[in-house]
Amino acid sequence: MANAKGNEVRAADVIKNWIRTRTTLEFLGTWERIYNPDFKVVEFDHFRMQAGLPSFVLSPGQWIEKTDAKGIIVKLGKYGGTYAHKDIAFEFGAAISAVFRLFLIKEFQRLKQKQTFTQFLNSKKQDTKNSFWMIIPPIGFSQHCRKFTILVESYQKIFRYLNIKFYILANQYLFFLIII
Repeated sequence: MANAKGNEVRAADVIKNWIRTRTTLEFLGTWERIYNPDFKVVEFDHFRMQAGLPSFVLSPGQWIEKTDAKGIIVKLGKYGGTYAHKDIAFEFGAAISAVFRLFLIKEFQRLKQKQTFTQFLNSKKQDTKNSFWMIIPPIGFSQHCRKFTILVESYQKIFRYLNIKFYILANQYLFFLIII
């Protein structure tokens, strides 16, 4: 990831600048405390107190050597580089790229929405044995948002008037009408 910001020399600088910040050290320290029983907390506290000072410099190799960290690995040689556990790699990507950070946020929201919908369907499994499902894809949703809203309101009025139990789930891609 750091190589995408520039050449190999610049990548090392990007990693060094990232690892020396207070927020990064807090994240790494927390990660290591959770997943590494051999983590040297006293050495970590020493680094944490110096973080943010202009004279403070820290490389991944120093971090590993002094704290016995396991989340980051430094390999030397022809195929060398700095490697990290995926949790730490996501934190690094989010720190150096606003686009990557936004991608993570949007993906998390999408997965939570999918999880919520699945939980809703599972909770209604008994109710929906004899139910009717209508799935209406709102074609050109962004251009016809008002028409889509009128459609949803119309269904709500009709089924409330007829005293029919229903659920409406809608997002920007699909409109689910579940009649029980």
